[in-house]
Amino acid sequence: MQQIVPFLTLIFFLGGLPGLMLSTCATAQNTYTTLEDVNYRPDSTDAYIQERCVLDLYYPEDSAGFATVVFFHGGGLSGGEKFTPEQWLNQGIAVATANYRLHPRVTNPAYTRDAAAAVAWVMEHIDDYGGDPRRIYVSGHSAGGYLTSMIGLDTTYLAAHGLHPDSLAGLIPFSGHTITHFTPRQERGLDWNDVVVDRYAPIQHLRPDAPPMLIITGDRDRELYGRYEENAYFWRMLQLSGHPNTWLYEMQGFDHGGMARPAAILTLDFIRGRL
Repeated sequence: MQQIVPFLTLIFFLGGLPGLMLSTCATAQNTYTTLEDVNYRPDSTDAYIQERCVLDLYYPEDSAGFATVVFFHGGGLSGGEKFTPEQWLNQGIAVATANYRLHPRVTNPAYTRDAAAAVAWVMEHIDDYGGDPRRIYVSGHSAGGYLTSMIGLDTTYLAAHGLHPDSLAGLIPFSGHTITHFTPRQERGLDWNDVVVDRYAPIQHLRPDAPPMLIITGDRDRELYGRYEENAYFWRMLQLSGHPNTWLYEMQGFDHGGMARPAAILTLDFIRGRL
């Protein structure tokens, strides 16, 4: 690949082979509304939960039956703030972008429980705003990608809300850990390269009946901590476990942070059934 033109046209590779060309496209004009700082754990009186367990819901108010992406920010489970990726604005979809509690104020698995509560809120309420509850996708970048995979594969987190992840339309982790995240490992006194695969690792919860998965990483030579390689192994193990709908894309030329922009565009093609 000689050149990558970001934002409008992207050429990327799948498993070393040429992929397809992506382009953003305009949709019919809608009027969009954003609900800000919706508390997705309203029953709690804990001050930190009240502060962090909030989401923004961006949706087309004059439309119905639209898809929704629940998106979790990155930041190593110790930082970051909710935001709506600009590539998803005015695209005929809703975006629920959520904060969650952070290390060191909380420890594992509080982050994942918060993320599951945010997804549960969307599953239970999106039809109130015109969205199709059968078209809910979960996505996130880096730490948010880790949360995405944990919620979608370990059924216990949504089960706490009387829900099941197989009701989701798809999981789209951007460059997320598939082993146990380095922050929970740090909480145990381990270093970043002390690899652990336990019940807090998405790869520990391989299920052939899990929702479709679009797994996206940056360039293997520019990513963090072998992130491409662990995701490639995750993809292969999902296939060998009998999961029928799993795709792996490597955004060549993009590092860990930069890959989120083209990944957001690829996500739109996934939602629209173009892959």
